[in-house]
Amino acid sequence: MRARDLGVIVGSGTPGPLNSITDVSGVLVGHCTIVAGSGQLVRGQGPVRTGVTVVLPHADGIWTEQLYAGCHTLNGNGEMTGLAWVREGGTLMSPVGLTNTHSVGVVRDALVGIEVEQRGPTEIDWALPVVGETWDGLLSDCNGFHVRAEHVRAAVAAASGGTVDEGNVGAGTGMVCHGFKGGIGTASRVSDGGAYTVGVLVQANHGVRARLAVNGAPVGMVVDPVAVPLPAAPESSTVAEGRGSVIGIVATDAPLLPHQCRRLAQRASLGIARTGGAGEHSSGDLFLAFATGNRIAASTYGSPPPRVQELQALSDAFIDPLFHATIEATEEAVVNALVAAETMTGRDGITAHALPPDLLVNALDRYGRRAAS
Repeated sequence: MRARDLGVIVGSGTPGPLNSITDVSGVLVGHCTIVAGSGQLVRGQGPVRTGVTVVLPHADGIWTEQLYAGCHTLNGNGEMTGLAWVREGGTLMSPVGLTNTHSVGVVRDALVGIEVEQRGPTEIDWALPVVGETWDGLLSDCNGFHVRAEHVRAAVAAASGGTVDEGNVGAGTGMVCHGFKGGIGTASRVSDGGAYTVGVLVQANHGVRARLAVNGAPVGMVVDPVAVPLPAAPESSTVAEGRGSVIGIVATDAPLLPHQCRRLAQRASLGIARTGGAGEHSSGDLFLAFATGNRIAASTYGSPPPRVQELQALSDAFIDPLFHATIEATEEAVVNALVAAETMTGRDGITAHALPPDLLVNALDRYGRRAAS
Protein backbone atom coordinates (compact mmCIF):
# COMPACT_ATOMS: atom_id res chain seq x y z
CA MET A 1 0.00 0.00 0.00
CA ARG A 2 1.13 3.54 -0.76
CA ALA A 3 -0.05 7.00 0.26
CA ARG A 4 -1.99 7.59 -2.95
CA ASP A 5 -3.84 4.30 -2.51
CA LEU A 6 -5.43 6.01 0.52
CA GLY A 7 -6.22 9.18 -1.40
CA VAL A 8 -3.33 10.96 0.33
CA ILE A 9 -1.89 13.39 -2.22
CA VAL A 10 1.35 14.97 -1.03
CA GLY A 11 2.02 18.37 -2.56
CA SER A 12 0.81 19.60 -5.93
CA GLY A 13 3.40 18.17 -8.32
CA THR A 14 2.86 15.35 -10.80
CA PRO A 15 4.47 11.97 -10.06
CA GLY A 16 6.14 9.87 -12.71
CA PRO A 17 4.46 6.66 -13.93
CA LEU A 18 5.78 4.57 -11.02
CA ASN A 19 6.06 7.43 -8.51
CA SER A 20 9.51 6.05 -7.79
CA ILE A 21 13.20 6.81 -8.14
CA THR A 22 13.14 4.30 -11.00
CA ASP A 23 11.10 6.79 -13.04
CA VAL A 24 14.51 8.33 -13.76
CA SER A 25 15.48 6.31 -16.82
CA GLY A 26 18.28 3.82 -16.17
CA VAL A 27 18.10 3.85 -12.37
CA LEU A 28 17.77 0.40 -10.81
CA VAL A 29 16.95 -0.62 -7.21
CA GLY A 30 17.41 -3.98 -5.52
CA HIS A 31 16.86 -5.34 -2.01
CA CYS A 32 17.99 -8.26 0.09
CA THR A 33 15.95 -8.73 3.28
CA ILE A 34 17.25 -10.74 6.23
CA VAL A 35 14.71 -11.82 8.87
CA ALA A 36 15.40 -14.65 11.30
CA GLY A 37 14.65 -15.65 14.88
CA SER A 38 12.54 -14.25 17.69
CA GLY A 39 12.68 -13.74 21.42
CA GLN A 40 15.53 -12.59 23.62
CA LEU A 41 18.59 -11.03 22.01
CA VAL A 42 21.64 -13.30 21.80
CA ARG A 43 24.47 -11.44 20.14
CA GLY A 44 25.62 -13.19 16.99
CA GLN A 45 22.48 -15.32 16.81
CA GLY A 46 19.60 -12.86 16.59
CA PRO A 47 16.82 -12.03 16.30
CA VAL A 48 17.75 -10.51 12.94
CA ARG A 49 15.74 -7.77 11.21
CA THR A 50 18.09 -6.19 8.69
CA GLY A 51 19.17 -6.13 5.05
CA VAL A 52 20.76 -4.36 2.10
CA THR A 53 19.39 -2.02 -0.54
CA VAL A 54 21.34 -0.95 -3.62
CA VAL A 55 20.70 1.86 -6.09
CA LEU A 56 22.43 1.42 -9.44
CA PRO A 57 22.64 4.82 -11.20
CA HIS A 58 22.69 2.98 -14.51
CA ALA A 59 23.37 -0.56 -15.70
CA ASP A 60 26.33 0.20 -17.95
CA GLY A 61 29.16 0.23 -15.41
CA ILE A 62 29.13 3.38 -13.29
CA TRP A 63 32.91 3.15 -12.83
CA THR A 64 33.50 3.66 -16.57
CA GLU A 65 30.66 6.12 -17.24
CA GLN A 66 30.43 8.24 -14.13
CA LEU A 67 27.75 10.79 -13.24
CA TYR A 68 27.90 14.23 -11.71
CA ALA A 69 26.84 14.20 -8.07
CA GLY A 70 26.67 16.26 -4.90
CA CYS A 71 25.88 15.66 -1.25
CA HIS A 72 24.55 17.41 1.84
CA THR A 73 24.69 16.72 5.56
CA LEU A 74 21.80 17.99 7.68
CA ASN A 75 23.28 16.34 10.78
CA GLY A 76 26.38 14.21 10.73
CA ASN A 77 25.84 11.55 13.40
CA GLY A 78 25.93 8.86 10.74
CA GLU A 79 28.00 7.46 7.91
CA MET A 80 28.01 7.53 4.14
CA THR A 81 31.30 6.36 2.69
CA GLY A 82 32.79 7.83 -0.46
CA LEU A 83 31.54 11.38 0.06
CA ALA A 84 35.03 12.85 0.28
CA TRP A 85 35.47 12.19 -3.43
CA VAL A 86 31.92 13.25 -4.28
CA ARG A 87 32.72 16.63 -2.70
CA GLU A 88 36.19 16.85 -4.24
CA GLY A 89 35.62 15.43 -7.71
CA GLY A 90 31.91 16.03 -8.13
CA THR A 91 31.26 12.59 -9.56
CA LEU A 92 29.59 9.36 -8.51
CA MET A 93 31.68 6.36 -9.52
CA SER A 94 29.94 3.48 -7.75
CA PRO A 95 26.58 1.93 -6.98
CA VAL A 96 24.98 3.28 -3.81
CA GLY A 97 24.52 0.80 -0.96
CA LEU A 98 22.32 1.14 2.11
CA THR A 99 22.38 -1.06 5.21
CA ASN A 100 22.54 -0.98 9.01
CA THR A 101 25.15 0.98 10.95
CA HIS A 102 27.53 -1.89 11.72
CA SER A 103 27.44 -3.44 8.24
CA VAL A 104 28.71 -0.49 6.21
CA GLY A 105 32.19 -1.99 5.85
CA VAL A 106 30.89 -5.35 4.63
CA VAL A 107 28.68 -3.70 2.00
CA ARG A 108 31.46 -1.38 0.91
CA ASP A 109 33.94 -4.23 0.51
CA ALA A 110 31.42 -6.37 -1.37
CA LEU A 111 30.77 -3.53 -3.84
CA VAL A 112 34.53 -3.21 -4.35
CA GLY A 113 34.67 -6.94 -5.08
CA ILE A 114 31.86 -6.71 -7.61
CA GLU A 115 33.60 -3.84 -9.37
CA VAL A 116 36.93 -5.67 -9.47
CA GLU A 117 35.27 -8.72 -11.00
CA GLN A 118 33.33 -6.76 -13.59
CA ARG A 119 36.26 -4.59 -14.64
CA GLY A 120 38.50 -7.60 -15.16
CA PRO A 121 41.96 -8.68 -13.97
CA THR A 122 43.93 -6.23 -16.14
CA GLU A 123 42.31 -3.09 -14.74
CA ILE A 124 44.52 -0.90 -12.56
CA ASP A 125 42.24 1.40 -10.61
CA TRP A 126 40.56 1.88 -7.26
CA ALA A 127 37.02 1.86 -5.92
CA LEU A 128 35.38 4.32 -3.54
CA PRO A 129 31.83 2.96 -3.04
CA VAL A 130 29.10 5.11 -1.53
CA VAL A 131 27.40 3.24 1.33
CA GLY A 132 25.00 4.83 3.83
CA GLU A 133 23.47 3.51 7.01
CA THR A 134 20.84 3.89 9.67
CA TRP A 135 20.70 1.96 12.97
CA ASP A 136 18.30 -0.97 13.34
CA GLY A 137 19.46 -2.08 16.78
CA LEU A 138 16.07 -1.47 18.40
CA LEU A 139 14.64 -4.46 16.55
CA SER A 140 17.69 -6.37 15.31
CA ASP A 141 20.93 -7.90 16.54
CA CYS A 142 22.89 -5.03 15.00
CA ASN A 143 26.08 -6.08 16.83
CA GLY A 144 25.84 -9.61 15.46
CA PHE A 145 27.18 -8.72 11.98
CA HIS A 146 24.61 -10.72 10.03
CA VAL A 147 25.01 -8.92 6.70
CA ARG A 148 27.48 -10.72 4.46
CA ALA A 149 28.86 -10.23 0.96
CA GLU A 150 26.34 -12.67 -0.52
CA HIS A 151 23.51 -10.44 0.65
CA VAL A 152 25.01 -7.49 -1.20
CA ARG A 153 25.38 -9.60 -4.32
CA ALA A 154 21.77 -10.73 -4.02
CA ALA A 155 20.58 -7.12 -3.80
CA VAL A 156 22.62 -6.18 -6.88
CA ALA A 157 21.31 -9.21 -8.78
CA ALA A 158 17.74 -8.25 -7.86
CA ALA A 159 18.10 -4.63 -9.02
CA SER A 160 15.54 -3.58 -11.59
CA GLY A 161 13.99 -0.48 -13.04
CA GLY A 162 10.45 -1.44 -12.16
CA THR A 163 8.30 -1.01 -9.06
CA VAL A 164 10.35 -0.61 -5.88
CA ASP A 165 9.28 -2.57 -2.81
CA GLU A 166 8.88 -0.32 0.23
CA GLY A 167 8.58 -0.54 3.99
CA ASN A 168 10.12 -3.56 5.75
CA VAL A 169 12.51 -4.49 2.96
CA GLY A 170 16.25 -4.42 2.38
CA ALA A 171 18.02 -1.76 4.38
CA GLY A 172 14.67 -0.63 5.78
CA THR A 173 13.78 -3.96 7.37
CA GLY A 174 14.45 -3.05 11.01
CA MET A 175 13.91 0.72 10.89
CA VAL A 176 11.57 2.92 12.95
CA CYS A 177 10.26 6.30 11.76
CA HIS A 178 8.53 8.88 13.98
CA GLY A 179 7.73 6.12 16.47
CA PHE A 180 6.04 3.94 13.83
CA LYS A 181 7.51 1.14 11.78
CA GLY A 182 9.58 2.80 9.07
CA GLY A 183 11.85 1.61 6.28
CA ILE A 184 12.33 2.21 2.58
CA GLY A 185 10.15 4.69 0.68
CA THR A 186 10.33 6.27 -2.74
CA ALA A 187 8.51 8.84 -4.87
CA SER A 188 9.05 10.98 -7.96
CA ARG A 189 7.98 14.17 -9.65
CA VAL A 190 7.89 15.20 -13.28
CA SER A 191 9.32 18.70 -13.42
CA ASP A 192 9.64 21.70 -15.68
CA GLY A 193 6.65 20.95 -17.90
CA GLY A 194 7.65 17.32 -18.25
CA ALA A 195 11.19 18.05 -19.38
CA TYR A 196 12.84 16.30 -16.43
CA THR A 197 12.12 13.76 -13.71
CA VAL A 198 13.31 13.79 -10.10
CA GLY A 199 13.15 10.60 -8.04
CA VAL A 200 13.92 10.10 -4.35
CA LEU A 201 14.51 7.01 -2.23
CA VAL A 202 14.72 7.27 1.56
CA GLN A 203 15.86 4.95 4.33
CA ALA A 204 13.58 6.36 7.03
CA ASN A 205 14.65 5.68 10.62
CA HIS A 206 14.25 9.10 12.19
CA GLY A 207 11.89 11.46 13.93
CA VAL A 208 9.77 11.94 17.03
CA ARG A 209 6.10 10.87 17.06
CA ALA A 210 4.68 14.23 18.17
CA ARG A 211 6.37 16.05 15.29
CA LEU A 212 5.17 13.83 12.43
CA ALA A 213 3.32 15.94 9.86
CA VAL A 214 1.73 15.06 6.52
CA ASN A 215 0.64 17.90 4.25
CA GLY A 216 1.03 20.15 7.27
CA ALA A 217 -1.42 18.17 9.44
CA PRO A 218 -0.07 17.15 12.89
CA VAL A 219 -0.58 13.42 12.35
CA GLY A 220 1.78 12.43 15.15
CA MET A 221 -0.16 14.43 17.71
CA VAL A 222 -3.46 12.87 16.63
CA VAL A 223 -2.14 9.30 16.34
CA ASP A 224 -0.33 9.59 19.67
CA PRO A 225 1.23 6.84 21.82
CA VAL A 226 -2.15 6.21 23.44
CA ALA A 227 -3.63 5.32 20.05
CA VAL A 228 -0.57 3.42 18.80
CA PRO A 229 2.18 2.52 21.30
CA LEU A 230 5.77 3.53 20.76
CA PRO A 231 8.34 0.73 20.51
CA ALA A 232 9.57 0.23 24.07
CA ALA A 233 13.35 -0.16 24.38
CA PRO A 234 14.78 -2.41 27.13
CA GLU A 235 15.05 -0.70 30.51
CA SER A 236 18.85 -0.83 30.33
CA SER A 237 18.90 0.94 26.95
CA THR A 238 19.93 4.56 26.46
CA VAL A 239 18.00 4.75 23.18
CA ALA A 240 15.57 7.65 23.27
CA GLU A 241 12.87 8.59 20.79
CA GLY A 242 14.28 10.57 17.89
CA ARG A 243 17.75 9.03 18.08
CA GLY A 244 17.59 7.74 14.54
CA SER A 245 18.71 8.72 11.09
CA VAL A 246 17.59 9.15 7.50
CA ILE A 247 19.39 8.63 4.23
CA GLY A 248 18.04 10.25 1.07
CA ILE A 249 19.12 9.41 -2.50
CA VAL A 250 18.00 11.89 -5.18
CA ALA A 251 18.22 11.07 -8.88
CA THR A 252 17.35 13.26 -11.86
CA ASP A 253 17.72 13.03 -15.62
CA ALA A 254 18.36 16.78 -15.85
CA PRO A 255 21.82 17.77 -17.12
CA LEU A 256 23.15 19.12 -13.84
CA LEU A 257 26.67 20.02 -12.78
CA PRO A 258 28.11 18.98 -9.38
CA HIS A 259 27.21 22.22 -7.60
CA GLN A 260 23.63 21.86 -8.80
CA CYS A 261 23.47 18.26 -7.57
CA ARG A 262 24.64 19.47 -4.17
CA ARG A 263 21.83 22.01 -4.16
CA LEU A 264 19.26 19.28 -4.91
CA ALA A 265 20.66 17.20 -2.04
CA GLN A 266 20.17 20.20 0.25
CA ARG A 267 16.51 20.47 -0.75
CA ALA A 268 15.89 16.86 0.20
CA SER A 269 16.46 17.92 3.80
CA LEU A 270 13.55 20.36 3.41
CA GLY A 271 11.31 17.44 2.48
CA ILE A 272 12.40 15.71 5.69
CA ALA A 273 11.60 18.90 7.62
CA ARG A 274 8.10 19.01 6.12
CA THR A 275 7.39 15.61 7.70
CA GLY A 276 8.69 16.80 11.07
CA GLY A 277 12.33 15.74 10.91
CA ALA A 278 14.59 18.08 12.84
CA GLY A 279 18.12 16.74 12.31
CA GLU A 280 18.47 15.93 15.99
CA HIS A 281 21.90 15.76 17.64
CA SER A 282 21.94 11.96 17.53
CA SER A 283 20.61 11.70 13.99
CA GLY A 284 22.60 11.03 10.85
CA ASP A 285 20.76 12.86 8.06
CA LEU A 286 22.77 12.42 4.88
CA PHE A 287 21.72 13.11 1.29
CA LEU A 288 23.23 12.27 -2.08
CA ALA A 289 22.01 13.57 -5.44
CA PHE A 290 23.17 12.45 -8.86
CA ALA A 291 22.23 13.49 -12.39
CA THR A 292 22.07 11.15 -15.37
CA GLY A 293 21.88 13.97 -17.94
CA ASN A 294 25.64 13.72 -18.57
CA ARG A 295 27.87 10.66 -18.53
CA ILE A 296 31.53 11.27 -17.78
CA ALA A 297 33.94 8.92 -19.51
CA ALA A 298 36.55 7.58 -17.09
CA SER A 299 39.87 5.87 -17.62
CA THR A 300 39.88 2.21 -18.50
CA TYR A 301 42.86 -0.06 -18.82
CA GLY A 302 44.93 1.11 -21.79
CA SER A 303 42.37 3.76 -22.73
CA PRO A 304 42.55 7.21 -21.13
CA PRO A 305 39.44 9.38 -21.22
CA PRO A 306 39.13 12.14 -23.82
CA ARG A 307 40.99 15.29 -22.83
CA VAL A 308 37.89 17.41 -23.48
CA GLN A 309 34.34 16.14 -23.03
CA GLU A 310 31.22 17.84 -24.31
CA LEU A 311 28.55 18.43 -21.68
CA GLN A 312 25.12 19.96 -21.32
CA ALA A 313 24.20 22.06 -18.29
CA LEU A 314 20.90 23.43 -17.09
CA SER A 315 21.08 27.14 -16.35
CA ASP A 316 20.79 27.88 -12.62
CA ALA A 317 18.02 30.33 -13.49
CA PHE A 318 15.79 27.35 -14.34
CA ILE A 319 16.58 25.05 -11.42
CA ASP A 320 13.76 26.04 -9.05
CA PRO A 321 11.26 23.48 -10.42
CA LEU A 322 13.79 20.75 -9.62
CA PHE A 323 14.10 22.08 -6.08
CA HIS A 324 10.35 21.88 -5.54
CA ALA A 325 10.22 18.43 -7.13
CA THR A 326 12.93 17.19 -4.76
CA ILE A 327 11.19 18.57 -1.68
CA GLU A 328 7.82 17.04 -2.58
CA ALA A 329 9.23 13.68 -3.66
CA THR A 330 11.23 13.42 -0.43
CA GLU A 331 8.19 14.20 1.70
CA GLU A 332 6.07 11.64 -0.14
CA ALA A 333 8.84 9.03 0.02
CA VAL A 334 8.79 9.26 3.83
CA VAL A 335 4.99 8.93 3.87
CA ASN A 336 5.18 5.96 1.51
CA ALA A 337 7.71 4.28 3.81
CA LEU A 338 5.31 4.69 6.73
CA VAL A 339 2.23 3.52 4.82
CA ALA A 340 3.99 0.49 3.31
CA ALA A 341 5.63 -0.65 6.55
CA GLU A 342 4.02 -3.44 8.55
CA THR A 343 4.09 -3.99 12.29
CA MET A 344 7.24 -5.87 13.25
CA THR A 345 8.34 -7.55 16.47
CA GLY A 346 12.08 -7.95 16.87
CA ARG A 347 14.64 -8.52 19.63
CA ASP A 348 13.41 -8.94 23.21
CA GLY A 349 9.81 -8.78 22.00
CA ILE A 350 10.10 -5.09 21.05
CA THR A 351 7.36 -4.17 18.61
CA ALA A 352 7.33 -1.27 16.16
CA HIS A 353 3.72 -0.71 15.18
CA ALA A 354 2.70 0.33 11.71
CA LEU A 355 0.89 3.62 11.17
CA PRO A 356 -2.74 2.42 10.77
CA PRO A 357 -4.09 3.64 7.40
CA ASP A 358 -7.49 4.53 8.81
CA LEU A 359 -5.99 6.64 11.58
CA LEU A 360 -3.76 8.45 9.07
CA VAL A 361 -6.73 9.22 6.84
CA ASN A 362 -8.88 10.32 9.78
CA ALA A 363 -6.13 12.64 11.01
CA LEU A 364 -5.74 14.23 7.59
CA ASP A 365 -9.50 14.56 7.09
CA ARG A 366 -9.81 16.18 10.50
CA TYR A 367 -7.61 19.03 9.25
CA GLY A 368 -8.81 18.91 5.65
CA ARG A 369 -5.33 17.93 4.46
CA ARG A 370 -5.65 14.61 2.67
CA ALA A 371 -4.52 16.66 -0.31
CA ALA A 372 -2.31 19.72 0.07
CA SER A 373 -4.20 22.97 -0.42
